[in-house]
Amino acid sequence: MTFTPFDEQMMRIALTLARRGLGTVAPNPSVGAVVADETTGEVIARGMTQPGGRPHAETEALRRAGARAKGATLYVTLEPCAHHGQTPPCADAVIAAGLARVVIGVEDPDPRTGGAGSARLRDAGIRVDVGCRGKEARWVTLGHILRVGARRPFVALKMALAHDGALPRGEAGQALFVTGVEARALAHRFRAESDAILIGAGTARDDDPELTCRLPGLAGRTPVRIVLSRTLDLSPDLKLLRTAREVPVWIFTGETPDADKVRVLEARGARILSVPSAGGVLRTGRVLRTLADEGVTRLLVEGGEAIWRSFAAERLVDEVVLFQALGGGKGDLSSSALAVRYAPGLDLALTMQRRVGADAVSTYRVVDLPRPGVGRSA
Repeated sequence: MTFTPFDEQMMRIALTLARRGLGTVAPNPSVGAVVADETTGEVIARGMTQPGGRPHAETEALRRAGARAKGATLYVTLEPCAHHGQTPPCADAVIAAGLARVVIGVEDPDPRTGGAGSARLRDAGIRVDVGCRGKEARWVTLGHILRVGARRPFVALKMALAHDGALPRGEAGQALFVTGVEARALAHRFRAESDAILIGAGTARDDDPELTCRLPGLAGRTPVRIVLSRTLDLSPDLKLLRTAREVPVWIFTGETPDADKVRVLEARGARILSVPSAGGVLRTGRVLRTLADEGVTRLLVEGGEAIWRSFAAERLVDEVVLFQALGGGKGDLSSSALAVRYAPGLDLALTMQRRVGADAVSTYRVVDLPRPGVGRSA
């Protein structure tokens, strides 16, 4: 299928809308939709999945378009659903609106829909074209794809390193920052686009981080905060725990946790979840499975080093985002060398590299991503 430049432009807008919803719609995928007139080139209405996962993007765009949707084209990043859940099928809303054509980024083989959305539209006489900017649509939707098909969320490792590759560690509960204000602001945006953020017990003790999103206007988008602690050796006075009743804190521990420690942490408002361990280390795959079952679609792993290596060893990584202070000297290490050092064994492809203030930010995607089916919650 060959798409026109106008098709590409409209899908690009829909993808931008979908990205805006990341971190706000779990367990549903973040979808973008545009209603446009191909004849005049006019954008009639736009819509995106609303906070909490509904209304869906298609119904939101059609509501805004009103009667002007009749005879127009709908551009949507994910195939409209065809099953009844907490909301009626989006495919039915598209048919009722009288659209002439629907352009889809990526198909939705959810067992409850299984391509039936496109089939229902075609049966109603609507032209359906699939695959416009499909790779981008799949990437934006990957958290949901993996949650449904692989029973785990999308996983991004976020690293902040010195110019020589050293990993700074806090001391006595005081975090040590190596990157500047601009880079830290970008890191907070990554938090806002995630459903959960994860650290190990060592990082919790050494840095005593809040793990909140503190960007103006986005303070309400702090994700669930997760700590891996096999022994529950965590002070109840950690910043995380002092705010656990305002922003959720989940602590993963072993199968037989100390009952007294559990009571202390639960009294602070933390939720304790038990998973199996092997060799004294919590099983990463079981942690991710639990998160997927809880509706988490996007996980940001902030460290530390042992955590990064654990995820990489089990090939449970989709993206590596590396923040690096630039010293400007011979001691500077390349971002690719650092990614290999802290996430060994992954086949990484550089997708973005730029300066942010005085620092460098590099993004790598794992090349051999699994390709399970995709679905959408109602």
